[in-house]
Amino acid sequence: MIPSDRKPRLLILLSGSISCYKACFVISHLVQSGIEVRTVATPSALQFIGKATLEGLTGHPVASDMWESGRAMEHINLARWADLALVCPATANTINRLSAGMADDLVGSLFLAWEIQKKPWWIAPAMNVAMLNHPLTQASLQKLSNVGVRVLPTDSGPLACGEEGAGRLLEPGKIITEVLVQLGTKIA
Repeated sequence: MIPSDRKPRLLILLSGSISCYKACFVISHLVQSGIEVRTVATPSALQFIGKATLEGLTGHPVASDMWESGRAMEHINLARWADLALVCPATANTINRLSAGMADDLVGSLFLAWEIQKKPWWIAPAMNVAMLNHPLTQASLQKLSNVGVRVLPTDSGPLACGEEGAGRLLEPGKIITEVLVQLGTKIA
């Protein structure tokens, strides 16, 4: 339960997908809806969207490197701070790493520091249809689901690679609605 004396807190973790631009729309709308948003971006995500954009949208610095001076406990601090974590977009690489419990980067360390039995961790997959349907990715999605991660569905349609099928990031409006409902915030 979110205390009534503060804004809901959302941690958005971005991994390296062209869909990062859609995550920026999600972030912007949620901030405008009264949610305090902080971001973590993998180095690959920062190839698609810049730190300045994310900081401008949230008003908070972007966490990316857990070895950056002054950020040694960032994975613990952010895991305790947030009411909800959303990996958006979640690439096949990130999904498979989380499923394996790899904690050698900030996203993996945050996931293992997250008290998943007490508060929600969601992922919004985004990738090529073949990558989504690969048996290892499907096994990882199932494994994450089994430990309490909510896996949002993907949309189908044209993909960035020119192919067509499942794997598109769920439309931003749907993600926004789901987050607002989860955090008990009025839908703007």
